[in-house]
Amino acid sequence: MPTNLAIDDSLLEMAKNIGKHKTKRAVVTEALQEYIQRRKQFEITKLFGKIDYDNEYDYKKQRNAE
Repeated sequence: MPTNLAIDDSLLEMAKNIGKHKTKRAVVTEALQEYIQRRKQFEITKLFGKIDYDNEYDYKKQRNAE
């Protein structure tokens, strides 16, 4: 989907160099992927303290099950 965006060229160039990307498109794509990943991780932190765990659960036993 073609999109026109006004993005600061100096920021794009800096990100391109840091990420060793060859194109501006690669920079923007990776930036969006990282943004989405971090937002999803943040949503997970909202669950802290809200999930009850079974104290009898043996994760080591589960690992050895085939």
